[in-house]
Amino acid sequence: MSSEEKEKLKRAEEEEKRASEDEAGEEEEEEDEMEPKQKLLQILISTGLLIAAALIDRNTNLVMWQRLCLYLVPYLAAGFDVLKEAGEGLAHGEALNEDFLMGIATVGALLIGFVPGGSPMFAEAVFVMLFFQVGELFEGIAEGNSQRAISQLLDIRPDTANVERDGKIVTVNPEEIAVGETIVIRPGEKVPMDGTVIEGSTSLDTVALTGESAPRDVSVGDAILSGCVNLSGVVRVKVEKLFGESTASKILDLVQNAGSAKSKSEKFITKFARVYTPIVVAAAAFLAVVPPLLSGDFIGNFANWLLRALTFLIVSCPCALVVSVPLAFFGGIGAASKIGVLVKGSSFMEALARTNTVVFDKTGTLTKGVFAVTDLHPDKIDEKELLHLAAHVERYSNHPIAVSLKQAFGNEDDGCTVEDVEEIAGQGIRARVNGKTVCVGNTKMMDAIGAKWKGCDAPGTIIHVAIDGVYAGHIHISDMEKPDSKEAIQSLKKEGVQKTVMLTGDRREVADRVAKDLGLDEYRAELLPADKVSCVEELLKGKAEKGSLVFVGDGINDAPVLARADVGIAMGAMGSDAAIEAADVVLMDDKPSKIARAIRISRRTIAIAQQNIVFAIAVKLIILVLAALGLAPMWLAVFGDTGVLILCVLNSVRTLSVRN
Repeated sequence: MSSEEKEKLKRAEEEEKRASEDEAGEEEEEEDEMEPKQKLLQILISTGLLIAAALIDRNTNLVMWQRLCLYLVPYLAAGFDVLKEAGEGLAHGEALNEDFLMGIATVGALLIGFVPGGSPMFAEAVFVMLFFQVGELFEGIAEGNSQRAISQLLDIRPDTANVERDGKIVTVNPEEIAVGETIVIRPGEKVPMDGTVIEGSTSLDTVALTGESAPRDVSVGDAILSGCVNLSGVVRVKVEKLFGESTASKILDLVQNAGSAKSKSEKFITKFARVYTPIVVAAAAFLAVVPPLLSGDFIGNFANWLLRALTFLIVSCPCALVVSVPLAFFGGIGAASKIGVLVKGSSFMEALARTNTVVFDKTGTLTKGVFAVTDLHPDKIDEKELLHLAAHVERYSNHPIAVSLKQAFGNEDDGCTVEDVEEIAGQGIRARVNGKTVCVGNTKMMDAIGAKWKGCDAPGTIIHVAIDGVYAGHIHISDMEKPDSKEAIQSLKKEGVQKTVMLTGDRREVADRVAKDLGLDEYRAELLPADKVSCVEELLKGKAEKGSLVFVGDGINDAPVLARADVGIAMGAMGSDAAIEAADVVLMDDKPSKIARAIRISRRTIAIAQQNIVFAIAVKLIILVLAALGLAPMWLAVFGDTGVLILCVLNSVRTLSVRN
């Protein structure tokens, strides 16, 4: 077999494997959607059978074993799957789960009428099982809604892509496309892979990545990220990353695995259930046996104490906690992802909720990280001419300062002639513009040509201009603050953050101006990367014991600091692999104001989880005490289990909503 045939066979096997996996995933999804409907049908049928059994029981004189057989029909219709799960758990050594507890309690209720002195509780046993299934239904609906909310939000990877091969456009699975190939994206299609636009222009809907509804315009030379939706024009894109390494794939993987880092609350619930359930089972057994033995009339009192023990077992199920607390965190992570904030796990959400110190990197975080002309100071010529000359001299340079000058002028094709362009290392650029020798650079260049330059105290970079050796003025260029940086600091203060600090390698004068403009509490300037880690270490020692220190950086060169902080937030990280890998929380756009919103969502999530814990434990303890004293009827036990579960689940679902 030739190598080409082997390659074709391998590709066919991979395609067949992918198809079977997709088919299995679709079947599983369909099963998940069908389960609540089947559960509802089961409840309705069981309810009908219970009503029929109760009517027959009332209008006939059946003996005890006949009544048992009569009520077994609605009981098995309601609880066959619960008994099956209990049996499987018992077979695998995991007996102490809610199915086992509910099975023992309800079977005991069915049989208690046969115990000397016991009253028949056939209808009550069926009702308890029925109501337990209602709780399971609510749980399934809530979890399904939560999963759908996130899966719909993250339904950002298309199944197909249009690739150019041999002069034709072929529709293939995105996983088959290699780096360097050209894909065509039409209006209405999802962007399948990360790349660079090589032809055409369009607007992109980035809401799935950033949570922002405003379209983003892209044209030739711009990066385009998977997960966006093409809104208008047809674009040809050169693929830069494989499908599995694309932004959409990384985000999807990130959110799906967010449950792996459990919060302290979730760990507490797991440990609590592990210890609590055996204790209450032992207590129920003690309650059923010891008091009747001590009474001196075991046979006469056993039925009464057995009923208390069964009620005790029904109440003891910890499912309200085991289900509702993880569901609350799952909903909170989903709510954060809706606004373009990706939290890598509930443990980081819990830490985020305790934030009392926020440390920012400056460049690219609080500022745009790009230079812009802020002031013009001409001497003997007007502002327009000063900018015109500087922009033409810098025409062929790609330096950030040159780019800012060209962008500020904006009209390079004005008929001027630019000749003899010469870059002088460490000084600037010299060129002939319309026959005049124009020098654009620093003070060293001005000194070298004998031009008497004027100083400027404004923070930032100063570019001096001279014409034929005569000083013509200077241009002030600085890194611009982001529009919502000030709002971000104010919002953090409103959320109760005690200290905001900025770390930067920039000059002290620049840092001082930015800190004052934004209202920051502190700043540290002229830092090397290693110095930033030392500063964070120092701030960590000074923070409150139960508080968290959050570091916000661009995620590319701040990895050591992001890793050292209690919570590392990568800022403006859309498409940045380094950011997604290094940070605990990833902001998919460039807006620092979303940090306060993320803190607000996390605090609301923690509050709802704690409400569930306190409410569930308090209600159960009260009813357990009443059950032990013989003061809790069976219906109250049902409320203590299933009723509390339903209320906690409904409370947890509130975390899915996003509030401003």
